[in-house]
Amino acid sequence: MQTGNAFTTPFGRRSLSLGMLATQHLALEIDPATSIDKWKLFRSLCEARALVGISDRALVVLNALLTFYPQAELSEANGLVVFPSNAQLSLRAHGMAPATLRRHLAALIEAGLIFRKDSPNGKRFARKARGGEGGEAFGFSLAPLVARAEELAGMAEQVRSERLQLKLMKERVTLLRRDIVKLIELGFETLPDLDWSVQYRRFRSVIDGIPRQATIHDLEPAVDGLECIHMEVSNNLEKQLNSENMSAKESQTERHKQNSNTQSTSDLEPSFRKDQGAKVVDQTGSMTETKQSVSDKMARSAQTPETAQTDRPIPLALVRQACPSIAAYGRDGISSWHDLMAAAVVVRSMLGVSPSAYEEACDILGQENAAIVVACILERADHINSAGGYLRSLTDKAAREEFSVWPMLLAQLRANGSHVQLVKT
Repeated sequence: MQTGNAFTTPFGRRSLSLGMLATQHLALEIDPATSIDKWKLFRSLCEARALVGISDRALVVLNALLTFYPQAELSEANGLVVFPSNAQLSLRAHGMAPATLRRHLAALIEAGLIFRKDSPNGKRFARKARGGEGGEAFGFSLAPLVARAEELAGMAEQVRSERLQLKLMKERVTLLRRDIVKLIELGFETLPDLDWSVQYRRFRSVIDGIPRQATIHDLEPAVDGLECIHMEVSNNLEKQLNSENMSAKESQTERHKQNSNTQSTSDLEPSFRKDQGAKVVDQTGSMTETKQSVSDKMARSAQTPETAQTDRPIPLALVRQACPSIAAYGRDGISSWHDLMAAAVVVRSMLGVSPSAYEEACDILGQENAAIVVACILERADHINSAGGYLRSLTDKAAREEFSVWPMLLAQLRANGSHVQLVKT
């Protein structure tokens, strides 16, 4: 038990504060039968470090002080004062410098975790009674830790609860972010007439507003905003599901394709398709197959000098002449195919074309031809409601060999009022 005066003052010129007296008063109220596991208490303090207001280096010093307490349980019956020298304390604090050691000891005292019980000459030691039992020790008292054990355990539980809540909220943000991006991408493909860019801009504004080291208070409004956007996007797609009789089986689900260019002309599409002329309607309305020679004759008659160029490489100068707008998105203009493909990536993002749509176009058309298509779409951006949906439509046609870049490029050249001489080889 505590012996001597109710309050003790520090040795020498060290100052005394009301906080120190409050800490000592709290220590006087400890139940003598109380026993606390010192390392369990220390772990709780480590978890509640931010709430207590101490640094990790101060905890290193406290850990060193606890190692000088011989028992595993802190109790009033065994005494609560440890009395190591600064040299020994520094060694157990991983070789901490003396000045740093004194600073962190003062921080522990200021936080109300320990207090000094100084001897008359300021030395730290223990004096035993003549009978060998009892006595008095001078050094650092660990009694405040025992007195605040329940408080520190409550702080640690609060920190663990907030950590779990933060983890769950981050997971919620991740799920909403993934769902919204994929739902909007699906909306661009299936409902190109709707303006999905509004929801996407709102989504980006919410995501960009989340700080790197986000707290619960930062994530709460972000989750609310993302849930509203998720609901709006889901409702739009749900209306599409209700308006069409779509099979739930993957093998029976047909992709909905819609021409996003409501003002497009046939100049942007090839004038001949392989299935043209393959079937004719007779007078009775029945479909009959035509002979292969007739189909070949119709194909040759439908072929123009422009469509005859589809197998020739496209000159870069022709692309610059037909699509001058894309030069503004190149770092130093468009002087090579590499510059054109790099500028197309920038334009793709600006037009709202999803990465998957552009990658599919590169796989089917080739990187150079995909860049040319993006350049042509940029020239007609004012007439196309959904650039992503239009690019996917052209890619699907190219996969069926119903689309070529040459007619599209030459049509854009004519739209610019230019003319190019096609030389036969």
